[in-house]
Amino acid sequence: MSNSEGGLSEDGLSEDAPAKLNLALHVRRRRDDGYHDLETVFAFTDFGDTLMARPGDRLTLDVVGPFAGAVGAGDNLVLRAARALAAAAVDGGAIGGGAALHLDKRIPVAAGLGGGSADAAAALRLLNRLWCLDWPLDRLLPIATDLGADVPACLYNRTMFGTGRGERLQAVIDEATAGLPVLLVNPGVAVPTGPVFEAWDRLDRGPLHPDLWRDGRNDLAMPAVRLQPVIAEVLDALSATGATLARMSGSGATCFAIYSDDAARDRALDEIAGRRRWWAVATAMRAASTE
Repeated sequence: MSNSEGGLSEDGLSEDAPAKLNLALHVRRRRDDGYHDLETVFAFTDFGDTLMARPGDRLTLDVVGPFAGAVGAGDNLVLRAARALAAAAVDGGAIGGGAALHLDKRIPVAAGLGGGSADAAAALRLLNRLWCLDWPLDRLLPIATDLGADVPACLYNRTMFGTGRGERLQAVIDEATAGLPVLLVNPGVAVPTGPVFEAWDRLDRGPLHPDLWRDGRNDLAMPAVRLQPVIAEVLDALSATGATLARMSGSGATCFAIYSDDAARDRALDEIAGRRRWWAVATAMRAASTE
């Protein structure tokens, strides 16, 4: 069972951690603090990880799933988020506590899908319920911001326009995206974010209007392709399947393609899977969270 609205199953409380897409990502400048000013439209898919929790005397985490080995159960973002929320609860006069956390890791690591950020955000939402804090998401936002630039968007799990490092968020009406059939494809290479940003040519190619994301671009695609040329092969293969849009997400290497209907997406999946040994998942854009 996976329920982002507060479900309780035999395995305990559970929370979805949907994969994040950057429908467009414009890099405007490198700042004096070393970060980059971005403009991006975040969206989320029905595909993702699942985090579960039961009460415990201390914070523990076990990880299963196809990408468990790449994450491990050490000092990762899930435990960092849990510790940060526990500390904030104490500071706010509430009581946090322990939890036995269980992560089903299906999102590839270092793939441009915000897997770690999604897991951290899911931990904040999940433990907020498990510990009966009942804080609104806006109260969790400062904790999310401290954990990473993508965590705030993942906290809200809805289409958002992000500026700054991506942490300044504005809700976008997601009627144009909710339910859109999407194919995710990763060629099996990890692309660390730092080297991709370092390879950016520092040319400002103009602003992004959140409602015109289809006319936008991903300014990190060219530097990512220089580091991993196979990304260009993925984009070419997706474009050849009749997608209405094919683009890289985040700093790569995962690319996504949007289709007019589920049947077109599923045919594309069969075609890609039949020719390549690439990781591929058929999914859809997620509607706005009900929280």
